Amino acid sequence: MNFKQDFADDPEDLQHTPAERAAAGARSTWVSVGVNLMLTATQVTVGILAKSQGLVADGIHSLSDLVADFVVLLAGHHAQKDADEDHPYGHQRFETAASLVLGALLLAVGVGMLWSAFRKLEQPELVQQVHVVALWVAGGALVAKELLFRYMLAVAKRVKSSMLVANAWHARSDAASSLVVGIGIAGNLAGYPILDPIAALIVGFMVAKMGWSFAWDALHDLTDRAVDEQEVSAIRQTLAATPGVKNVHDIRTRKMGDMIVVDAHLEVDATLSVEAGHDIAVVARQRVLQRHRVLNLMTHVDPWRRPDLDHAKLPPSAR
Repeated sequence: MNFKQDFADDPEDLQHTPAERAAAGARSTWVSVGVNLMLTATQVTVGILAKSQGLVADGIHSLSDLVADFVVLLAGHHAQKDADEDHPYGHQRFETAASLVLGALLLAVGVGMLWSAFRKLEQPELVQQVHVVALWVAGGALVAKELLFRYMLAVAKRVKSSMLVANAWHARSDAASSLVVGIGIAGNLAGYPILDPIAALIVGFMVAKMGWSFAWDALHDLTDRAVDEQEVSAIRQTLAATPGVKNVHDIRTRKMGDMIVVDAHLEVDATLSVEAGHDIAVVARQRVLQRHRVLNLMTHVDPWRRPDLDHAKLPPSAR
């Protein structure tokens, strides 16, 4: 299920500052740390003692989530640093770089889990029957991850953060992996031992797919990918509704962590003074920064109903 069906960023969220979003994200992440720490220790220990490869795989999945939580906390700490001479736009891309590292880590872990499961499937006669306690642990993990998902989603909705919503749905995908493992263990106990390594194979695929998705998205963001058209349209509407702005064109965006850097051309009455046009641009910028997750807006003022020299073709003599 796509989390966007459940929640979409409010294009005009005036109630929560970036600092409030960061604080809410840190709190929910620490809760996730506690849950994943408990699950990792329990699933891996019981999985080894109960001879369940699927439960061990799910424990490694929880361990990767634990590592991910610490990466998010570390990246969030650096991302909140103020802009400096070396980073005039701030440090928000620390978060994106961390996502790239995390994605590569998850991809490697997933491939390792797939390889281990394949080796077990090559010799199915060696697969042992698991102990029933593994099924109880898998069920407990499923309940814990589902409750974590609901908590994180509630926090994300309250502060209207798309990043926290994505993290919440990440927890829901973890619950799905525990469900798969539970089914595999139940099948093993019912007399079909091969179902346990098959469950481990499925979880390994889920982890690898998640890692690829994280790394690919982060790579695109680090190469200045634009935000989606819906968000660009909302920013355009805010600019166009600013008193004195006659038209808006050439809006360009690029991701900066969970924030956006925007360039836009504003058309104002050609008879206005430079000072008046500048004042209109300042107001337009303030409105966008207040209503959208925009880190910075660079405006260029063009004369309305006059030739726009920015787009005019120069005569051969002037080239």
